[in-house]
Amino acid sequence: MTMVAFIVLLALGITGGSGAFIIILSLALVVVIAMLISSVYNWTIERVAYKPLRGSFRLAPLISAIGMSIVLQEFVRIAQEGRPKPIQPIVTGRYTIMERALAEGEFAVTISNMQIIIIVSTLVLMTAFTLMISRTALGRQQRACEQDQKMAALLGIDVDRTISTTFILGAILAAFAGLMFFMYYNVTGFSVGFLAGIKAFTAAVLGGIGSIPGAMLGGMVIGLVEVFWSAYFSVEYKDVAAFTILVIILIFLPQGLLGKPEVEKV
Repeated sequence: MTMVAFIVLLALGITGGSGAFIIILSLALVVVIAMLISSVYNWTIERVAYKPLRGSFRLAPLISAIGMSIVLQEFVRIAQEGRPKPIQPIVTGRYTIMERALAEGEFAVTISNMQIIIIVSTLVLMTAFTLMISRTALGRQQRACEQDQKMAALLGIDVDRTISTTFILGAILAAFAGLMFFMYYNVTGFSVGFLAGIKAFTAAVLGGIGSIPGAMLGGMVIGLVEVFWSAYFSVEYKDVAAFTILVIILIFLPQGLLGKPEVEKV
């Protein structure tokens, strides 16, 4: 996410004096290039930081992931400096859905063009990946490797290739998420991807590991909790509220909202 944001920032700096069409065309080209770069990057990370630990104890990949995250953050911080970098809004404009006068003042519900783009693109991507996992050969291979890698290998599935492909697809989604994040908030920094990654992991656990609709539902729940907590209590503690929900779900519903409970056959 962070790498894509800085690549887009560099492209906007080059095409800053151009027209809207040139900027949009440059963004499209840069996003494709950024997805390719992030895919190669994530494939390399899988080979270096995850594959050697595949047969180790279950906590080892998590520790390796945290270490790799710190390495990536520091790499971007050294390469692009530590201060946040803002840009002028690229997509502007908003629509008023509902507006009414209250005794204390005015009340209005609005939605911006950028929010519409995020909602529509998220629905399209989640639908496409759900269909891919449920109806394609790659999806069947992924589900087989998730259930039992040894049995999948005995049945002729290339486990290493399947896992590497999954990491590449994850990098493509992260690249697109980085672009949406950057264009929505109009600012980036070397550490923006870390908290987003923690929230993504929380959303996946909350919705149910292995369920794409569950991950999307978990993300929506976390977003709503943060928004309502910020509105009625304190914005400084919105992250605490989101992770508290995660703890409660793990205690009382460990399989998540849409996940299936594991059944151990003996």
